[in-house]
Order: sequence, then C-alpha cells, then structure tokens
Amino acid sequence: MATETKKMYELVAEKIIEQLKQGIAPWQKPWNSAGTDYSMPYNAVTSNPYKGLNALYLHLFSPYQDPRWATFKQAESEGWQVQKGAKGFMINFVKTHDLRTKLDENKRPVIGTDGKPVKIKVELNSPIVTKAWVFNAEQIKGIPPLPVREIKDNELWGKVARVESIVKASGAKIEHVAGDRAFYTPLFDKINMPERPQFETADRYYSTLLHELGHWTGHHSRLDRELVNKFGTPDYAREELRAEIASMILGNELKIGHDPKQHIAYVDSWIKVLTDTPYEIHSAAADAQRIFDYVMAFEKKIEQKQEATKAPEYNPNTLQTGDVIKYNGTKYEVLEADKRNFLIQDLSNNHKVQLTVNDGLFNSLVEAKRANRNTISILSTIENKVKEYDYSIPTAKELVAQEDNSSKRKI
Repeated sequence: MATETKKMYELVAEKIIEQLKQGIAPWQKPWNSAGTDYSMPYNAVTSNPYKGLNALYLHLFSPYQDPRWATFKQAESEGWQVQKGAKGFMINFVKTHDLRTKLDENKRPVIGTDGKPVKIKVELNSPIVTKAWVFNAEQIKGIPPLPVREIKDNELWGKVARVESIVKASGAKIEHVAGDRAFYTPLFDKINMPERPQFETADRYYSTLLHELGHWTGHHSRLDRELVNKFGTPDYAREELRAEIASMILGNELKIGHDPKQHIAYVDSWIKVLTDTPYEIHSAAADAQRIFDYVMAFEKKIEQKQEATKAPEYNPNTLQTGDVIKYNGTKYEVLEADKRNFLIQDLSNNHKVQLTVNDGLFNSLVEAKRANRNTISILSTIENKVKEYDYSIPTAKELVAQEDNSSKRKI
C-alpha cells in the first residue's frame, strides 16, 4: 500500500518531477490502448469517475491498462476476489456521513431480520477528509473483462463533431491565423489557433484547442483565475499546469487523446514550482477538475436544449402544452401543462383560465382531444383512399383518341 508517511500531493508531485526530469510526459497514456476506449480512472462498481488529485494519482502511479478500480469491500460485495498479496492504492475522499448502529428507546442495538445490528447513515457535524485503498481490476479475480472492440475509422468523425459542438456551444471567440502558435489572449478574450491544415490530424487540432479552451475558462467572467502572467514566471507555469491537466482529462473523456508536446516549454518551471510547493499539484488538479466540469457543462446544455425542442409524444389521457382543442364551438389552446395543473386560453376571446385534473372542463377537453384525434384519423384515411383513384379530367384530344379506339374495336 502507498506509504502513509507522506501526503498524497507530495507523492504525486515527486512522481511528476521524476518523470519530467526523464523527459516523459507524466499525464500521457494512449486513449485507445489495448483496443479499449481509454478512460480516466473510475469505480468498477458505481461507474463514478475519480476526480481531482485522486484521478491524477491513480493515473500516474498505476502500471495497469484497465481504468477500473474498487475497494476490497466493493469487490467482495460483487462476488469478486482481490488477489492475495495485491497492493492497494491510497486515495482521499471527503466523508459527510457515517454508518452507526441504530438504537432503540433503551439505547440498545436494533437487530434486523438477518440477526445483525441495523446500521443507519448519520450526517457528520462537519465533513472530514479520510482515506481508502482501492485495487485495480487487473488485481481482482472474477471481475468481467473490460470490453475490447475495434476502433472504426468513421468513429473519428463522431468524436470530432462532439468536440466541435461543445466548442461552438461555449461561444468562445476563435481566430485562425497562419503560424505555429496557439494561445489565449485575456485582454481580448480570444483564442488564436494556427490554420487547421497545419495540424497532422483532427485529434491534434482539437487537443490543442481544448488546451486553449482551458485557459479561456479562467477569464474573470467565468472561473476567474489569474491569467495575466509573464512567460517564465511561477504564476505562468501554474496556469499552464492547470490547462495541461484539464486538456488531458478532457481529451480522454472526448476520446481524442492528448498531445504531450505542449508541455515541453514549461518543464523547468514546473519542476521548480512543484519542488518549492508540492501542494501546488493538489490545487492544480482541483482547478483542472473545475475546468473539465465547466467545459463539459456545455454538452449538457446542448442535450437539454435538444430535449426541450422535442415534440412531446401524444398522450390521449391528459392535456399537453401546444394542444389546440375544439370543444362546444370554441377552440382552446393549452399554454402550460404539468401533471396536475394546466393554463388554458380561449382563442375566441383570449381569456386564460387555470385548470386542475379535478375540473370538469379538463375532463371535457381531454374527451374532445380524443374525439378530434379520431376525426383527424378518419379524414386522413379517406384522403389516402381518394388518392388511390385517378379523378383527372381527360383533355379533348384524349377524348377523341378514346372515341377512335372505341370505333376501331367495334369494326
């Protein structure tokens, strides 16, 4: 197990410094390693991704390709078995509740039907940071194998379209200029990118753009980080560290990978910052997680917008927003609708009335809605039947031709 004599951030900082000195990009792993969709570390039981420093810690220290992790108890609960002698990896998590034995009015433990004391979740007075040890799926017997599938060439376009839609939804101002520099300018709130053809692949272009989008989130109107720093200063290196980690986890989430070449210019600065202040890696990982969450929130907004524009499926048993129903010679439009309350407008005089499911008019309108639907269905059927017949009127020339043919048949 990881040593407890050092803080996790110290271990991570030391690991990064060691790899940077060796010329290795510490956060680079192939996203399609072993034919799988490479992911950042996540829990094998809950499917929840590890975040912040925990994610970075497992990513850097793990010699395994499988991104799945679980505690000993979690593995046991699934019928899996941690291999004998396997070494766990320490993570930190914030604990807000505690499991305690339920007591009766006499302060005695309540025993459940299984003969064991009943446990209840009790909220702590204040959150505490505690430790847990997790094991990789490759250390666990009985866990289903990670699905291996062939990555098809046409999937690239879907991934590119996904990133493009997120960037577009962000509203970030992007200007393409011939050259070899990609950068974000806080003063003009603008991202400058080289022309697309200058990149070897679409993946390289978008991984670079995600790095700059990471800086873009630091604007005072967004996540508000200090961005006006001179190249080569510790503060400049700190911001680059955040953008680099953020683009790594974004690249893995969006399955376009990560280009480690961007970090080369900052190696010496990062080594100095992390040597002087090891805790900086904890802060950087936390900020990178905030960047990730901020950027990915644009995808959720896209999904919500698409869901909102979908026409609701026809329901004959209630009123739905947008329904226009003819009843007793009057047309009514449903302006708002939820499960029990409805705002209706009389289109003859624009008078609005609030209804509930218990009102007589509600039930009458629902019945009229069904009747209108049936009438439309019948008319549609008749219309389709009519279309099966040719009711076109022949021209005079066609009538003469028909008469000539008739005469010939008689002869």
